[in-house]
Amino acid sequence: MEVAYFDHNATTPLDGRVLEAMLPYFREKYGNASCLYELGVEASYAVEKARMQVAALLNVKEDGIVFTSGGTESDNIAILGVLDALPAKRHIIVSAIEHPAVYAVCDYLGRGGYEISWLDVDSDGRVRPGDVAGLIRENTALVTVMAANNEIGSLQPITEIGKICRSRGVVFHTDAIQAAGKMPIDAEAWQVDLISLSAHKIYGPKGCGALYIYPGTPFVSQQIGGPQESGHRGGTENVPGIVGMGMAAQIAAHDMKEREARIERLREMMWDGLSDIPDLLRNSPRTGCLPGTLNFSVLGVNSRELVRALSAHGFCLTSGSACAQGNSQPSHVLKAIGRNDDEALAALRVSLGKDNSPDEVRRFTHVLPEIVGELRR
Repeated sequence: MEVAYFDHNATTPLDGRVLEAMLPYFREKYGNASCLYELGVEASYAVEKARMQVAALLNVKEDGIVFTSGGTESDNIAILGVLDALPAKRHIIVSAIEHPAVYAVCDYLGRGGYEISWLDVDSDGRVRPGDVAGLIRENTALVTVMAANNEIGSLQPITEIGKICRSRGVVFHTDAIQAAGKMPIDAEAWQVDLISLSAHKIYGPKGCGALYIYPGTPFVSQQIGGPQESGHRGGTENVPGIVGMGMAAQIAAHDMKEREARIERLREMMWDGLSDIPDLLRNSPRTGCLPGTLNFSVLGVNSRELVRALSAHGFCLTSGSACAQGNSQPSHVLKAIGRNDDEALAALRVSLGKDNSPDEVRRFTHVLPEIVGELRR
């Protein structure tokens, strides 16, 4: 059976060029990057080259890049590292549609005595910068707003929020895990203090991520050990993973403009092809959206049944965030944009990638109406 992979927001297949770059560091170049003999120096050079490649994707200096085990760690240590550095400040501002790697941490901190201000979003899933300004106070330690939402694809006004935070002296973190490689990121223009990234969202390996820390940002390491990563994260570097992330970042920076324009055309081709299905509700915004993300609700059908039926026809997609697939509750993102429980539980998320084709989209738009008709009957 021919498989069409439509779940690139969950993970991406490893690019062949990334695998080729990684392979030598599993065997021939296996040195510890902290060691001074040739094998170690060779590994160290590879890590520093990757640091430059990731920095170039963000338009920052390489000494601000800290490699981690992935996006969840990057988000976690960004938040906890700032709070530990600013113990007198007990207030956090966070958007209501964050990924669980941020949302769950802030919820946990709120139960532990921190004051959490949850930012509402409009019907397109966007934060209003004025709301951020209105919530900042003397004891605000951190504002955290994701650059692009993983479920509906909405892009946030990061530059405007960054200006507000910088002018008020408040640390600003953004989870750019879905945005990286799909839209230009300029940390200087955004005036953001911390940026979280994940390799496996940009055709790199799982188990590797990065956190950008702007010089002078208050931050306390959350992983105590050796002096690796300029003292920001102890532990032996995952050299093959880091090499892979660097190569993935370099490829993304080079191919982004052409790749994402083609993916956006496929997304709209898909939506147009589904227009004859009755009671279809588009949850992704029509503008200001990630190029490959299309979230919609098929009213009157449970999305889990729909995902299983589509899987039987060779389509891989989800009903929301991959990190929430074990949760039977309605998506907090869809609830935040005004969907009721039934609408939220009927949602599908398609996230297209660089290897998807028009033929796959046409096949999907032919199969989905048939399955919907059967389930509704």
